[in-house]
Amino acid sequence: MLSKGFEIEMYTGTPQGEVVGLSDKIVSALDGFVREPDSRNVEYTTAPLCRYDRLLCELVRPRQRLRAYLKQLGNYTLIPGSTLALGNTDRFFRSDPSNPYHDFIEKTYGTTVVTASVHINVGISDPETLMRACRLMRVEAPLFLALSAASPFLGGEVTGNHSTRWSVFPKTPASVPLFDSHAHYIRWTEEQLVLKTMQNVRHLWSSVRPNGDRRPYSLNRLELRICDLVSDPIALLSITALMEARLLQLIADPSLDPLTASHLPAATRAEDLVTLTDANEMAAAHHSLDAELRHWQDGRPIVARDWIEALYQEIWPIAKKQGFSCFLTPVKKILRDGNEAQRWLKLIEQGLDVPAVVARSIQTTLEHELSLADELCQPIAA
Repeated sequence: MLSKGFEIEMYTGTPQGEVVGLSDKIVSALDGFVREPDSRNVEYTTAPLCRYDRLLCELVRPRQRLRAYLKQLGNYTLIPGSTLALGNTDRFFRSDPSNPYHDFIEKTYGTTVVTASVHINVGISDPETLMRACRLMRVEAPLFLALSAASPFLGGEVTGNHSTRWSVFPKTPASVPLFDSHAHYIRWTEEQLVLKTMQNVRHLWSSVRPNGDRRPYSLNRLELRICDLVSDPIALLSITALMEARLLQLIADPSLDPLTASHLPAATRAEDLVTLTDANEMAAAHHSLDAELRHWQDGRPIVARDWIEALYQEIWPIAKKQGFSCFLTPVKKILRDGNEAQRWLKLIEQGLDVPAVVARSIQTTLEHELSLADELCQPIAA
């Protein structure tokens, strides 16, 4: 099994869904939390672990600590979703006014970056294997967005997108190639820094990126950045299990590399794959599991839900052999019942308004986390 870790961004606010910026207080009081450029969300990171049961506790425990601290500050809580569903979408609330990088972000992007998400990091130490993994995850990233979509609202309105976050997020630089080698990634990154299309090595905001302690030279993990915030830790682990099983399949069979396995014309394959994938990302942002995508292998149209179902069947034996298939099975529930955005939109169709849906989700998320903490984390801690 591969090591896995998460970067979780979350909004803070009231039980009614009003987003309130508290990150300056949180990071001063609690270890393990860091501020984002806008004070209305805060981030915590889990340590890289292989076992899913331990990962579950690492996801839940920091939220319990954060919820307890928020109660000390007032009637505050955590707000699910990946956009400012009820918040002020025009004004940037700086968490660190003296930070020049934050100054650049506010002036360049405004509130389009004030989103919450989950970044899934998977450990892969060999640089060429990592690049191959990044290529496969890049062309299949729209499937993970489809499973995780959780931002159908913005500023109190239904936007028409299932992932409004990914629809508006400023992917940077505007054009990112499929890196054919580690050397290609190094050359390209150095060029972007010279051209100032990237302000620093972290300023690569694409669906997938190589990551490590000294980018672009020293790398040790793949970072999937496309997912909306998945408020249910069980669902998040199932999405991660799908990703891990697919990567294990690739490691065992390098011929799954899109640069060699795709039937698109060889002369323009790399560019065609990027164009196809960019279109798939936007389709998934609009309609998530119901989106019609085009398969990277041959360009045929396929609905995201059907593609994920086929992939699930393909990698199930790998997860079973490795002993984590029980954590994969909740993917079937997402395919059956819909992702968070789709479930919220069903409530809108039933007559609820956006504030009511957000308030209901805040309460059910809290109850679910308390249940997980009571049932799972305590026995493991003992």
